[in-house]
Amino acid sequence: MRLVKRHIDDNGGGSVTLCPEEPEDLWHAYNLIRPTDLLTASAIRRVTTESSSTGSTSSQRVHTNLTIRVKTLDFDPQAGQLHVSGQIARENRFTKIGQFHTLDLELNRNFTLEKEVEGPNGGEGWDSVARTQLEEAIDPTRGTEAVAVVMQEGLANICFITQYQTVLRQRVEVSVPRKRTGAGRSGDHDKGLEKFFSTLLDTLMRQLEGLMEGKDSSTNFPILLASPGFTAPGFLRHINETAATKGDKLLQDLVKRKAFIVIHSSSGHLHSLNEVLKSSEVLASLKDTKYARETALMDDFFALLRKDDGRAWYGPKEVETAVDKGAVGRGGGILLISNALFRSQDVATRRRWVRLVDRVRQVEGGEVRVLSSDHESGRRLEGLGGIAAILTFPIDDMESEDESEPDNDSDDS
Repeated sequence: MRLVKRHIDDNGGGSVTLCPEEPEDLWHAYNLIRPTDLLTASAIRRVTTESSSTGSTSSQRVHTNLTIRVKTLDFDPQAGQLHVSGQIARENRFTKIGQFHTLDLELNRNFTLEKEVEGPNGGEGWDSVARTQLEEAIDPTRGTEAVAVVMQEGLANICFITQYQTVLRQRVEVSVPRKRTGAGRSGDHDKGLEKFFSTLLDTLMRQLEGLMEGKDSSTNFPILLASPGFTAPGFLRHINETAATKGDKLLQDLVKRKAFIVIHSSSGHLHSLNEVLKSSEVLASLKDTKYARETALMDDFFALLRKDDGRAWYGPKEVETAVDKGAVGRGGGILLISNALFRSQDVATRRRWVRLVDRVRQVEGGEVRVLSSDHESGRRLEGLGGIAAILTFPIDDMESEDESEPDNDSDDS
């Protein structure tokens, strides 16, 4: 994401103008834009005009810039599309305040995001979480951390694993006849498998060329080939043979770097990707990535939860109680929170979690990890209510204490 302009006041109000340059930038925009924010972007609006002399009407589509008060967001990571709906907040000669419109954010088109802290629609502004998300969005060092091809005979799913999400880029299907026993009866199967490997490699290379566009030639990431049986090893042999006989420099370079890693999976369907990413070989190759760090953190949490020694707690009230007791602070305290909580429609709810994050970081001295709901680690956390904590010291009697206290789960800000 390219930062075009930034003006954020000391009180947290202000705006930024950004230009998404690759599909993942739209994911960052999805996390930055919250309900009640003001969003300005180019739009196409159908305008109806009436002739003053004849009374006849005509309509035409016009290009204009619109500012809406955000109400809902719809993000499709596979298609790389972000639709933001709301009411028009600033009138122009084509529109009136209060009309509804949906803005489609697109690559290489600027948009301006304004967050307010005052007035009837004032929200939390550019709080600490939003500022951190902005810095992550414009960080030029982020990007794809691995490519995975989960396959079985005749079927393959090509996925990009980035710092914040796992995206299915393309699905490849080629009919491969069954392998029949007997001398000379496996020819159709072998030809079909060869066609499948050739089609898959061509598709994979197109995806990799697009991924490498504009990047330094030293950019390196593992390419995971996962399958049951011998499909992935067979595909790797096909890759090596193709690299040796054809002059594709990118493919030759990948083979020379030993970028391809063969992993076993139970099937070639997309759901097997989670199993692949948890394997020891993959975790070793991704050990320095954000994905691996978050996966390890969730594994540590669940290990403590199974141990049941009072150092792992989850759920909104439980974690807030642990923070109140000073147990999520210096010396190993870690707050785990899903980024989905900051997309709540309710301003008071968002403020509640921002205040908790600020308290752990700035007052208690603990560590805060905001996990992506579009990664497996974030989905595991969402299964726990979107929030959990690893404590510096055990708390065993939280449930009994909570039962004796009034329910203050709501935040009236």
